Amino acid sequence: MKFDSYKRVVFSAAVLAIAFAVACGKKETKVSEIGQGEGEVSIVAWPGYIERGETDKGYDWVTEFEKNSGCKVNVKTAATSDEMVALMNEGGFDLVTASGDASLRLVAGGKVQEINTDLIPSWKNVDSRLQNAPWHTVEGKHYGVPYQWGPNVLMYNTKVFKKAPTSWNVVFEEQVLADGKSNKGRVQAFDGPIYIADAALYLKQSKPELGIQDPYELDEKQYNAVIELLKKQRQLVPKYWHDAMVQVDDFKKEGLVASSTWPFQVNLLVGEKQPVASVVPKEGATGWADSTMLHKDSKHVNCAYKWLEHSLSQKVQGDLASWFGSVPSVPSACKGNALLGDTGCAINGFNNFEKISFWRTPKEDCSGGRKCIPYKKWAEDYISIIGSK
Repeated sequence: MKFDSYKRVVFSAAVLAIAFAVACGKKETKVSEIGQGEGEVSIVAWPGYIERGETDKGYDWVTEFEKNSGCKVNVKTAATSDEMVALMNEGGFDLVTASGDASLRLVAGGKVQEINTDLIPSWKNVDSRLQNAPWHTVEGKHYGVPYQWGPNVLMYNTKVFKKAPTSWNVVFEEQVLADGKSNKGRVQAFDGPIYIADAALYLKQSKPELGIQDPYELDEKQYNAVIELLKKQRQLVPKYWHDAMVQVDDFKKEGLVASSTWPFQVNLLVGEKQPVASVVPKEGATGWADSTMLHKDSKHVNCAYKWLEHSLSQKVQGDLASWFGSVPSVPSACKGNALLGDTGCAINGFNNFEKISFWRTPKEDCSGGRKCIPYKKWAEDYISIIGSK
């Protein structure tokens, strides 16, 4: 992400608490009926989330929607949650597939509107674990429609690791790997402040004396230990990733052997016969549960609601889960999908929901009345770490 985008991130984090107070205190209205489509809908989405068969003809959930609805789908891909927040703040988009570390910021900033779930017939099919999830539900109001979820996995080179690595230490601690070479200069880390939670999750188990319970709720002592770990990791990382397709190229050309990643990149590389596999190490994993949210100033509300319903269809949910390596928000999509197969959901982690620490925006006030380090500080410090060497 460019530096000016980072400045917008830090600014938006700085006003988060104030925005929440404003957002929670104002009256809102929600759409009461769906009318004629406006002819188009614009969506900010993660790479691989909105496919029309251009990458692989077998994966297309846009063409049929456009034909049936009369709504042309325009997609702007975003590489990080911070970029999504910046784009939605700028405006001009109808929908965004926001993860938990962006969704509450959008609610707090008054950038998204309440969803009328009565206008989405397939809402009743959404996984009960997601329907009232705290990353899109505020004071009983739904601001998003669950889309997909999954873990941030450890991707590794199978020629270097004859056995799957069991710990995240292969990307956090300098060490000699099975091929007799150091991991220095051969690992990657995610280019986003929320990655601080990955380091916290690792220290939660490797240094229990820190007393970390929640990787998104870190007091000053815990946070300082995590930052020190990330500063040491900086000496190992030649390049941070935030663009999924660039990371795929990096693993093919740059001699990388391990990194945090999404199942999407793993699937693409395996499909190209590259020597990679993935694992969720013993410390567990952070993860994302993404919700499609509607901009408060959307100019194509009817087409947006038509897309929200379409996004929950069993075929879309199953096809996307197969393509991305994610888990459907509609459990019935786990059966009868030709691309996903009847074991696809289990393979992608359907039963690991409780083991994932889902992304969410860190706040100063956290559980037990403790004072924790807020996202503004996370953003400032992570930018500083990446910029040093």
